[in-house]
Amino acid sequence: MPIIFTCMLPHPPLIIPAVGRGEERNIQKTIDAYHEAARRIAACRPETIVLISPHQIMYADYFHISPGKGADGDFGQFRAPGEQMAVSYDTAFVEKLCVLAEEKDLPAGTLGEHDKRLDHGTMVPLYFVNQYWTEYQLVRVGLSGQPLSMHYELGQCIQGTANALNRKVVIIASGDLSHRLKEDGPYGYREEGPAYDARIMDVMGRAAFGELTEFPEDFCEKAGECGHRSFTIMAGALDGKNVTAEKLSYEGPFGVGYGICTYNVCEDAYVQLARETIEAYVRTGEKIEVPDGLPQEMYERQAGAFVSIKENGGLRGCIGTIQAVQASIAEEIINNAISAAVRDPRFYPIESEELDKLTISVDVLGETERIDSPDDLDVKRYGVIVTRGYKRGLLLPNLEGVDTVEEQIAIAKDKAGISAQEEVELERFEVVRHY
Repeated sequence: MPIIFTCMLPHPPLIIPAVGRGEERNIQKTIDAYHEAARRIAACRPETIVLISPHQIMYADYFHISPGKGADGDFGQFRAPGEQMAVSYDTAFVEKLCVLAEEKDLPAGTLGEHDKRLDHGTMVPLYFVNQYWTEYQLVRVGLSGQPLSMHYELGQCIQGTANALNRKVVIIASGDLSHRLKEDGPYGYREEGPAYDARIMDVMGRAAFGELTEFPEDFCEKAGECGHRSFTIMAGALDGKNVTAEKLSYEGPFGVGYGICTYNVCEDAYVQLARETIEAYVRTGEKIEVPDGLPQEMYERQAGAFVSIKENGGLRGCIGTIQAVQASIAEEIINNAISAAVRDPRFYPIESEELDKLTISVDVLGETERIDSPDDLDVKRYGVIVTRGYKRGLLLPNLEGVDTVEEQIAIAKDKAGISAQEEVELERFEVVRHY
């Protein structure tokens, strides 16, 4: 379950005590909600935080993703130069995200950085997160003048990257709401201001993300909103996910709206079954029974399945069956989850203190099909089975670091103990991958 939690967070610098100097007490509800959101992030123990900031470098026709190994910043421009922080970037995530954006013809990448220092739209959320959790790498994403639909597509690329790397990811959509709530506020008052805030808090509180692209551009502009594009990228990253939303707070005492909502990503039923199996077996040594409440096909259908386990981004176990050997997919997952956890000969058995660090995926295999040539393979779409005599090896499709059919076949041969020079029979199959 790579994306495990997301939230929308405001970024008023005065919320930092060294900046606010007492004035922050006027938005105490926001501060309390911020701490709660940060505690929830820490409970997820994310390996990577993707932070989308309106105050990152912004181009009219390009999404900027911060390059390099890391950056630092301080609140000097807000009279608090001693309040500092530094972050390390997840370079592998950035690289993969750029590749996926290019594949979708989205104008996004690491070019055009003029100032690598952290912006306050990044630092304010991290100020709170860092009080509870620091063992993460950051991916820092900016906005663009492109249509909202393209922001949503960039979010889908973020989801695709998280899936491909299979690590625990939290997304923070940084953004204030309207800046035009009061006559004596920083940008005055317009009736669109409170109207926007009421509408956006309703939409985000219901996780009705499809409605984000229905906000007219001129309405958003008149409202003086700050975070709408951030929220839309986050929505794209949650495309197709089941989430539970919770609205933690809303305030606007200074003429600017500050809203906080959190979103727990509900684990896929296939992955949840594998996780429950692993946790029960590691803790008790007992195999669970097939539970009630699963999707009907998990009881009725038979198929081969692979359970893959990662810890801190590295493989920790992977065992599966090419064809069904159990009466149902659910039983196939239960048996293979146990094998992946404690019987993979490449690793020592998983121990109980590791359980909250694991990311799990389940690949359900389709029917195998004999093919005559490697030309009939596609490394992203098809897995491959190689056979020579009694030796048989399998490699799943769309694996990180496996970019060509030749590499795919070579690895499958190696797994089977077949030399690179030996001829083999080839089969292909498709999978449905569950995260």
